[in-house]
Amino acid sequence: MQRSGLTVVRVGEFAWARLEPADGAFDFAWLDRAIAAAARHGIRVVIGTPTAAPPIWLTEAHPDVLRVNEDGSVEGHGERRQFSFASATYRTYARRIAAKLAERYGRNPNVVGWQIDNEIGVPSFDREAKARWATWLAARYGTIETLNRRWATEYWSQRYQRFDQVRLKSKGPQNPALILDFRRFASSLWAEYVGEQARAIRAAADKRQFVTTNSTVWNDNFDQYLVHRELDVAAWDDYVPNGRPDWAANALHHDIVRGYKQRNFWVMETQPGRVDWAPTNRSLDPGQTRELAWQAVLHGADAILYWQWRSAPNGQEQYHGTLVGPDGKPMPVLPEIERTAAEFARLGPLLAGTIPETADVAIVYSQEGRWSIEQERHARDYDPVTIMKDWYRPLYAVGRTVDVVPPDADLSRYRLVLIPQLNILGSATAERLSAYIRGGGHVLIGPRSGMKDGDNALWPMRQPGPLGRTLGGHVEYYYPLDEPLRLEGGGWSGNVGVWAETLVPDSGDATVMARYGAGNAWLTGKPGMLMRRTGKGWIAYLGAVLDSNGQAAVTRWAEREAGVAAPSIQAPAEVEIGIRRRNDRRLLIAINHANNGVSVNLPNGAGCILGCSPTRILPAHDVLVALLP
Repeated sequence: MQRSGLTVVRVGEFAWARLEPADGAFDFAWLDRAIAAAARHGIRVVIGTPTAAPPIWLTEAHPDVLRVNEDGSVEGHGERRQFSFASATYRTYARRIAAKLAERYGRNPNVVGWQIDNEIGVPSFDREAKARWATWLAARYGTIETLNRRWATEYWSQRYQRFDQVRLKSKGPQNPALILDFRRFASSLWAEYVGEQARAIRAAADKRQFVTTNSTVWNDNFDQYLVHRELDVAAWDDYVPNGRPDWAANALHHDIVRGYKQRNFWVMETQPGRVDWAPTNRSLDPGQTRELAWQAVLHGADAILYWQWRSAPNGQEQYHGTLVGPDGKPMPVLPEIERTAAEFARLGPLLAGTIPETADVAIVYSQEGRWSIEQERHARDYDPVTIMKDWYRPLYAVGRTVDVVPPDADLSRYRLVLIPQLNILGSATAERLSAYIRGGGHVLIGPRSGMKDGDNALWPMRQPGPLGRTLGGHVEYYYPLDEPLRLEGGGWSGNVGVWAETLVPDSGDATVMARYGAGNAWLTGKPGMLMRRTGKGWIAYLGAVLDSNGQAAVTRWAEREAGVAAPSIQAPAEVEIGIRRRNDRRLLIAINHANNGVSVNLPNGAGCILGCSPTRILPAHDVLVALLP
């Protein structure tokens, strides 16, 4: 590891049976030796609390801690995450092992941080979870009559007499309010679970040690913003199962994770070539593992870790990619990782303390809105994740720094806010958006927005619900599509697929910005986009899912209308460019994702410090770093 340039390892996250081989009997001697051995080689340690894989003595003594799946089956030993997140017994044991670890290593100078559990998110439907569900509902609604009224339970004779009659259910067919509240309930339990371990660690740990947990790509099981409130930094596991990176999508998720805490983050697991759980476990191409690492840094990562170091002789992940094989000798990807580590060691002093350049543009990611649409897409191909990616791609293509923020974020620092979908829109959020617009902000909002209130119920007014007055218009009707048509605006046009909405101006100063072409009798000639200037800013509503060219055209229009300056350095096609800064220090990072060399022109006075070439040609899958004036 030392020869390879590695400076941090994560240990212990699945080692509960070794750390506590019997109830209350702790064995830390092996971990003492491991941490000390790492320290002798200049390697720091992140300790994972081992609660993702409980030991068999615990589940045999307390079978009630085992997870019950929605179909009633009970998870048994040998899996992982086979515990119930609602179990008070399990929480007690989890806090105890976290506290014992913190008491032993919380002041160890070689331990830099803590990872709580591992890739949390699988809910349980056991008796204790159901009891907590009834309690949670009572706290939220106060009386069962309030729940019945807000959920409209007269429909399908769903009316309840007691909170304990409400089913614990994660998917339909079922009342939309129930399904959304299940997600909120699960989020609250996961936030408690993580928060309890975080507090147990902090009671004994040095404040210089951070506490985090590792999330996964587009995890839909809980509200990430809520779970991260009690954590110091965010972290995620960056995998490309099919071995063919979608670089824009990967960049977007880095920005999403950075948005959980609005600060730099860690990548706790990165794919070392390939995985073992995809239908076809294709390896990344030569150079792409290094590209993944540098892309993460470009978007705000402060550390890159790999899963895993050495192949285990047995166990469910024996085929997973590693840096060295079961014989301890290098795998083919290791030299590439060693090269990356050497680059980080050389440039680390310059990167230290830097953050991505300040963003003028934000994208709002609504977890609840995504849940609501996922429950009933209404069109087979209406995928809220795909739409988020489509709105992000035009910004990524020009190298623009983007912040991804929740609906309740302070937007005052941004010139332009893009909201691909805000299906659930409460009155308070609508008022914040309206105030931002009146104060000089600019908002482009997408289809299906403002359709529902906080109870996942249809607003009595049409879309965009409480934003209608600010927009000066409303959605007349919405149409899932099975064939494309055109949307044509001033100087631009694009194909519409999957979804289209017709809009009606209600105010004389609401301007029709685009109309549908021929092809669908309900839509032909009807407005598909409105804009209204109000106060010092403006709002525009796009009622269609556009193709890539159309979405790019609308994005460019919004940038011009909002007065968002073009990025100072233009990105050639397939070259990703970003800047990390600290005070007056500005580092440009350019990554060539193409299979051929690309010319990259640096600003006058820039000093190239990595990937320098007198021809200014950046080779395929290579990286350039320059110090900007």
